[in-house]
Amino acid sequence: MASTTAVRPYASEEELQKLVGLIKDVDSVELKLTVPEPAQLSTARALGLDPLQAQLRQVFFLDTPELSLDKHGVVVRARRSQKKGDDTVVKLRPVVPAELPKDLRQSPDFGVELDASPRGYVCSGSLKGVPTEGAVQKTAHGGKQTRKLFTKEQRAFFEAHAPDGVTMDDLRFLGPLLVMKLKSAPEGFDRRLVTEMWLYPDGSRILELSTKCEPAEAFQVAAETRAFLASRGIDLSSEQQTKTRSALEFFSKQLSNGETGKQSSAKKKPAAAGQGEPSPKAASTTAESRA
Repeated sequence: MASTTAVRPYASEEELQKLVGLIKDVDSVELKLTVPEPAQLSTARALGLDPLQAQLRQVFFLDTPELSLDKHGVVVRARRSQKKGDDTVVKLRPVVPAELPKDLRQSPDFGVELDASPRGYVCSGSLKGVPTEGAVQKTAHGGKQTRKLFTKEQRAFFEAHAPDGVTMDDLRFLGPLLVMKLKSAPEGFDRRLVTEMWLYPDGSRILELSTKCEPAEAFQVAAETRAFLASRGIDLSSEQQTKTRSALEFFSKQLSNGETGKQSSAKKKPAAAGQGEPSPKAASTTAESRA
């Protein structure tokens, strides 16, 4: 499925120059690597990971059954975290940081991050919110209108970039996924390493390793991280998976097969003409579509 959220590969000198230009305007950089299932156990052992130290999370994505938001580069997520409470995010990707409105960049709840993996990179803008305790579970079970889970600022951001005719109350809860998150400091690595295991209802799983850094140190940290992982026998050339895309496609397929998800408590509206086509509202703040 083609999507505006596809990563841009490091294919040429021109792409590297674009990457350098993006990095100077972002707030943070996150380096990521997903590990294929056959190598996940050996990876955990090589890094000395203790699953009993992991934090449990429950993750929901919100979209239409046809993934209309994903096709327009919009990601909506709600999450419950052990001992931390609930949080929400409305994300737009890809974005060109220099083209984002100044008032949005100045919001304390908005951040621009560049995600990089062996597959390529993508720049995203995220507007975060903290709903009241228990709100995510209550909303996912149909106890309140979806839009009330998000802040006024998040709702305005969503309306500016969502496809015409799609409102927050039209969205379906896709999930949940059970996620185990572990922060560690492996011997020989001078940075914090974050490990996430995403567990799917069918028994499949995605293991992701990541570390964050300041934009100015991105290339140095990338080199150090690659060297460390390679020294532990971790394959850096394996096929990469995207957590968000994999989750959306998994649960969208469930819906198409007749399995139910949480329906909006608001009356369902008919789709607007042209829904599913790229929105001009999103084009002004996003980079060109990526093959």
